[in-house]
Amino acid sequence: MALPISFEFFPPKTPEGAVKLRAVRAQLRARAPQFCSVTYGAGGSTQAGTFATVKEILEEGTDAASHFSCIGATRETVRDQLHQLKAMGVRRLVALRGDLPSGYGIGGEFQYASDLVAFIRAETGRDFHLEVACYPEVHPQARTPQADMQAFATKVRAGADSAITQYFFTPEAYFRFVDEARAAGADVPIVPGIMPITSSTQLMRFSDACGAEIPRWVRLRLQSFGDDTASIKAFGLDVVAALCERLVAGGAPALHFYTMNQAAPTLALLDRLGLGE
Repeated sequence: MALPISFEFFPPKTPEGAVKLRAVRAQLRARAPQFCSVTYGAGGSTQAGTFATVKEILEEGTDAASHFSCIGATRETVRDQLHQLKAMGVRRLVALRGDLPSGYGIGGEFQYASDLVAFIRAETGRDFHLEVACYPEVHPQARTPQADMQAFATKVRAGADSAITQYFFTPEAYFRFVDEARAAGADVPIVPGIMPITSSTQLMRFSDACGAEIPRWVRLRLQSFGDDTASIKAFGLDVVAALCERLVAGGAPALHFYTMNQAAPTLALLDRLGLGE
């Protein structure tokens, strides 16, 4: 299965974490990813770590995409950061509204990710490939599914090149989202975001926070394993590999893996799928 793949990392918080992440990247780099993305904390709180990690990935010879959020930002700060990234050799951004740091009200000159996309295009033309986020199971803060789809279509009209989804476990949600996006005029590639299952408690916590649905049968099976980590990982591998096979068979243009800064779960999936060999 020759299919583009990409990996997401988060910036390490400690020197030990940085050393570990370099080893993780070395293992995953052998699978020839199209690019690797690096996340950005609430209100840009990890910007220095994000940019440093992006710089390392580029120096290792892999294309790197910096997450780039706009909540609390001004046009001037965004302009400065774009110049900084361009000087580093970054050619790909994941343009996001971003989350507010706790205790902050809405601030800055950008209200929506579409505002950021439009500003980057106006400032830099086609210098950056712009990825945006989308939610097959509806953004947790959206008023309605229709409003959520219109928000996505607005980002595409503003100049997005492609989209990466929030993770999900129901392939029908993805296929329906793609069909509705096409009907709304959003015709960019929509790449499924894939979350390996390695811990039931971690997965439940993440999913409750981001609005990703865990099918009841998956949730119950995971809970039934208790602390049996080996069974959780084996079952998780079966579930996520089957999901990826459905997505690829249905025409997904690529797969984007949320690595959680671990190599083994993603490598196990790639081996099962015959990807990146």
